[in-house]
Amino acid sequence: MIADALYQWLVVSILSISPISELRGAIPVGIGFGLDPLSVIAVSIIFNALVFFPAYFGLTMFHDTILYRSKFIEGQLARIHKKRHLVDKYGYLGLCIFVLIPLPLTGAWTGSILAWLLGMEWKKSFVAIAVGVLGAGIIVSFLTLGAVSLF
Repeated sequence: MIADALYQWLVVSILSISPISELRGAIPVGIGFGLDPLSVIAVSIIFNALVFFPAYFGLTMFHDTILYRSKFIEGQLARIHKKRHLVDKYGYLGLCIFVLIPLPLTGAWTGSILAWLLGMEWKKSFVAIAVGVLGAGIIVSFLTLGAVSLF
């Protein structure tokens, strides 16, 4: 019994930090396991929001140690930074809304990468992404619990 519960929580945790599923997969699976919905939602949101740190700072570290030697990569990054006007127009609210939309490739991983690529301040980016993850978690939770109540 305890081993089953630990396994189920491990699956929920791994899904919520996974770049493919994130909380969009973790919440339905956790609720499908029969775990407490509020606990599943809370764990999924927290773990998914914390993805920001390895994504954002991992890219910084990778860039500073390896990528700076590549003229191609630096050229591509310079091209992306020229699109800074989009950040100035939509800013952190745009980043938050992007992460909030519960569709594939719009989660915390992609939002963190986008924030890094556009040179957004990490503290404000984390808050925007965390709020977006919270919103996505609420949307996915309502959809999942609504679907469960139909059966």
